[in-house]
Amino acid sequence: MPKTISFNDNWTFTKTDSPAYSRQTIVQGQPVTLPHTWNDSDGQGGAEAYYRGACWYQKVLTINAEDLSKRIYLEIGAAGNMGEVYINGQLAAESRCGYAMFRAALTPHLKQGDNLLAIKVDNSYNNEVYPLGADFTFYGGLYREVKLLVMDDIHFDVMDNSRDGVYLTQASSGEGVFRLDVRGRLVNEAAASANGRVLVQLKDHEGAVVWEDSQELAVADAAEFELSGSICNPVLWDGIEQPYLYTAEIRAIVQEQIVDTRQIEIGFRTVELTADQGVILNGKPIKINGVCRHQDFGGIGNAITKAHMELDMELIREVGANSIRLAHYQHDDYFYSLCDRYGLLVWAEIPYISFPSTLDPDSRNAFEQLELLIKQAYNHSSIYCWGVQNEITIAVETENTYRIIKELVAEARRLDPSRFVAQANINGVADDSIINTFTDLVGYNLYYGWYYGEIKDLGERLDDFHRTRPDKPVLVSEYGVDTNPNYHSYTPQVQDYTEEYQLLFHHNALETFKARPYVLGGYVWNMFDFGSANRKEGGEVGKNLKGLVTIDRSLKKDAFYLCKAYWSKSPFVHLAGRRFVNRHEQLNDLVVISNLQHIRVYLNGELLTEIKDGQPLNVIKAVRLILGDNHISVEGIDEQGERYTDEIMLRHVLESDSSYIYVKEEKTEHVVNWFERFDLSAPGQIEVKEGYYSIYDTIEQLYRNEAAKAVFLKYFAHVTDNPFFEVTQGVMSIEKMSQLVFYGIPPELLPVINRELNRIAK
Repeated sequence: MPKTISFNDNWTFTKTDSPAYSRQTIVQGQPVTLPHTWNDSDGQGGAEAYYRGACWYQKVLTINAEDLSKRIYLEIGAAGNMGEVYINGQLAAESRCGYAMFRAALTPHLKQGDNLLAIKVDNSYNNEVYPLGADFTFYGGLYREVKLLVMDDIHFDVMDNSRDGVYLTQASSGEGVFRLDVRGRLVNEAAASANGRVLVQLKDHEGAVVWEDSQELAVADAAEFELSGSICNPVLWDGIEQPYLYTAEIRAIVQEQIVDTRQIEIGFRTVELTADQGVILNGKPIKINGVCRHQDFGGIGNAITKAHMELDMELIREVGANSIRLAHYQHDDYFYSLCDRYGLLVWAEIPYISFPSTLDPDSRNAFEQLELLIKQAYNHSSIYCWGVQNEITIAVETENTYRIIKELVAEARRLDPSRFVAQANINGVADDSIINTFTDLVGYNLYYGWYYGEIKDLGERLDDFHRTRPDKPVLVSEYGVDTNPNYHSYTPQVQDYTEEYQLLFHHNALETFKARPYVLGGYVWNMFDFGSANRKEGGEVGKNLKGLVTIDRSLKKDAFYLCKAYWSKSPFVHLAGRRFVNRHEQLNDLVVISNLQHIRVYLNGELLTEIKDGQPLNVIKAVRLILGDNHISVEGIDEQGERYTDEIMLRHVLESDSSYIYVKEEKTEHVVNWFERFDLSAPGQIEVKEGYYSIYDTIEQLYRNEAAKAVFLKYFAHVTDNPFFEVTQGVMSIEKMSQLVFYGIPPELLPVINRELNRIAK
């Protein structure tokens, strides 16, 4: 029988990169236990500079004679972002997919006694490995568990890029009957062929066998198998209401001995996407009440354990979400399993994000990562769609962009015809863009009222999309605002980073989705604050602050409870504004968040008001506070008479508390309204002259000509010293820059620059 051995202890690590470490012991390394990342601090705003480069891990593997008779594989949960595995100086495996599991066949390289296992891991920029650039930290390290697989000669295929070597597919046949297909491959690494069989048993929660079948096989080098059966009236996997899972036991049997086995959980369900009723799960329309999740954790980076994942799931369940977008890459397999067990529909995706490769126009790495994602996560019943791109048009939108997206969609459907294909567009993708015809589901990342426009524009944009494409299922794949819970305001507004503005923003979004049956729902960006090493925003360094919960999971922002009031059936009451303690105005609005129908609010022990409208958010206007401390309490009563309470203390003070106000750093003079020194009085039309440079050429193309480069630097020298600029030169044009708010390019400047470029011949 095969064995799986934990292989996480007693590793040696060094940040020094030397090819000699593939065969020679690391000198002056440090002992580490996996999972491990070298960016746990600097990837989240620590004192040291964010390090991206090649590092090495080593461990000695001691092998005896009996071990050499087995087939031994090393399973690496992930190596961020590139990995090379050496055994006794010989390259055994490599990975260019920093979020996927990969394996190395060790047996051909092993000897009796001590064997030096060395793994080079590199998270430096590589133009052909996705993601090229994004608003999150690219943590380096062996940040997931590592295992040894010890197997007999005949076993399920563990080297086909999948996790199990076995694939389970369920589909409704109608009339309460489901079809279950079980397919896979047995491999034989012995010299002689053998006869055997594959036995499948499907068991319910009580262990009773509800279906079984077997297939006889003659295994020379390899043999594929496929078994199918009908399951009558199974208990359905019905999302968070009833996430019922059966267990399929698949055994490989040779000479009546079990040589390999798999236990795979599976749920039976139907999912439909409609443009008028949203998602239909098992025949019932549901609204996607979703959150996005990045995998890192405060002070730990992405080297998280099962306990961290379980805590994340506990918080996601508490907020009442019924779906998770696991962004922007393949997550740990254990977290997909948690989604299966707790009934959360999953949007799973690859890191084909922001910028395409300029060195590989075919984006081969995106296809490689798509295959790994689908094959390794195939058996998770929670997954309802595969995401093939996120904001890939942020810098460039060309025929080649369209070609790659269409080919990724086709590949996803080839690998898994049973699920939908989705994409997440930046807001600049036009409603009638051909891109929106490629996938079954279209998501838009919309930040009206934060990066652009006003919060009310969200509903107008969704209405416009539905008018343009009435038959296309659409949802909001990201929405959120950066929020530092230390900041507060009586008059919250854009870019003040206050908890109060986040509450306004999310209240508008949730009401917008609720009022539109044709909108499938939305995914909050993000469930948790996360590391973004190059950020400095909202009073924090190295973090994106759009989470409903802080990066260390210790503080739930008020918007967390607002989502809970809309989504959760667990009764509660919550008083918002508890961190806005010092109130310098006498009259204050009190905000009550709850999913209960009957609520009483008290001020300093006296009944202030009763609320019976059942709204998720209620504002009690102009409550007069006494000077000094004021005790506010709220009591909610459910239909059974159970009581739920919350309380806060507000202090009426005479002067405003300056610590609640985000003070923006003063920009240097050439950045604030930098365009004012140019003459924009006669902008004219934009023309493209054949054989001459224009604003539509990429920055990289402009830089190849000294005169064209000089024109670019004349206008944009102040934006060249940042990581975003560095990784986008090959795909970003001045015209595309003008569509991005943070560049602040007035439209009338474009024809002025274009005229200058039109004088320079290519």
